[in-house]
Amino acid sequence: MREDSCQHEYALTNQFFTDIDAPEIQKGNLKVSLSVKKSMGIYILNFHIEGNVVVSCDRCLDDLTLPVNTDETLKVKLGSEYADDDEIVIVPEEEGYINIAWFIYEFVALSLPMKHVHAPGECNQAMAEALSRHLATNVTEEEDYPADEEEGSGEIDPRWNELKKILDNN
Repeated sequence: MREDSCQHEYALTNQFFTDIDAPEIQKGNLKVSLSVKKSMGIYILNFHIEGNVVVSCDRCLDDLTLPVNTDETLKVKLGSEYADDDEIVIVPEEEGYINIAWFIYEFVALSLPMKHVHAPGECNQAMAEALSRHLATNVTEEEDYPADEEEGSGEIDPRWNELKKILDNN
């Protein structure tokens, strides 16, 4: 059994995110270390990605810089036609190569938190004030969800009583 391996280093800048034309990440500065090992007809690509990316803040829409530090693995093998499932990517043998740019973008995007918001007090103040004027409830930066007004009052919303009737009928 013969095992081959090689290492690659990539520096991804704002141009990468412009060229990939994906909506979530606008800019970034990342270092990608790629280790490729071939073992028994399967290529195992191990990615280590670290740096920073710039996304829009979900609250004020200003730029927000987020750190990235992730390790991912991609398994690739040669086959008759292209296929991509959860476990392995099959690349047509006559092509013999895979473009990893979109995979790198997905690895970075999936490593980011679901909510992209500035730390309390760092959002664009003008946008935060405009947002609070148009909200039906008053939500502050420190709390994303307003406190339940009935909490602690002991009163139960009558709609819950109607729903409990459904449970009692079963």
